[in-house]
Amino acid sequence: MPRGEDRREGLTGKARARPLYTAEERRRRDGTVWTLVQGVLAPAQFLVFLVSLALVLRFLATGEGYAAATVSIVVKTGFLYGIMVTGAIWEKVVFGRWLFAPAFFWEDVFSFLVIALHTAYLWALWSGVLTPFELMALALAAYAAYVINAGQFLWKLRMARLQGGAA
Repeated sequence: MPRGEDRREGLTGKARARPLYTAEERRRRDGTVWTLVQGVLAPAQFLVFLVSLALVLRFLATGEGYAAATVSIVVKTGFLYGIMVTGAIWEKVVFGRWLFAPAFFWEDVFSFLVIALHTAYLWALWSGVLTPFELMALALAAYAAYVINAGQFLWKLRMARLQGGAA
């Protein structure tokens, strides 16, 4: 093994360059209130997403319930902004940087796509440049990106638990 390289065997037997958290980062993660905030906001946002998704699909299928679907998308976007801001604070506390900590780099990159799509929806709603059906299609694109991003974070949560159990 080359000098200075920190390689560890993972639970799958594959070599890993670095654990998700160092011992100090894990201590900071476990000691900050922002971990709890993220732990509450993430499932709350997911519940809002499920309700909103049902309302959007109902509108697309029947043409009814546009106002309810629209309000639900705006509420979902508010949750997204809230979790992004508090997540940046969490990263600063745990990793010493507001965003793009190496352990969550690609999750943060994809989060910006999710935010861009949700923000595009708000802009299109406010400006009136899209029809109601086009707005709902944009919301579905934002929601598809959100599901992928949520999957990224769930994978990291699983990896953290597996590494925590191995430590």
